[in-house]
Amino acid sequence: MNHEDDIERFEEERELELYREYRDVVRMFSYVVETERRFYLANSVEIHERPDGWLEVLLGDAWVWDMFRPARFVSSVRVLTRRDVNVEELRKEEDLPLPG
Repeated sequence: MNHEDDIERFEEERELELYREYRDVVRMFSYVVETERRFYLANSVEIHERPDGWLEVLLGDAWVWDMFRPARFVSSVRVLTRRDVNVEELRKEEDLPLPG
């Protein structure tokens, strides 16, 4: 097996681990937030439009979808962007279907 195959297998395993972690923690959060660079779960979201055209996104009690980050749980996140930000409110835990 060559080095490229090892890297690909490592990345696939990390992605699967990340998905499993997401599936386990999603019920702990109220919002899904997507920016151009990251995907987050959060319990509080504030978006402020700044006079200079930037959007400031503040997340509290968040989880970051990033397979190379050793600690994905963070107390706060601040994102500055000029692009779209998608925020979706998750249904309450009792209404969520069990993960597949």
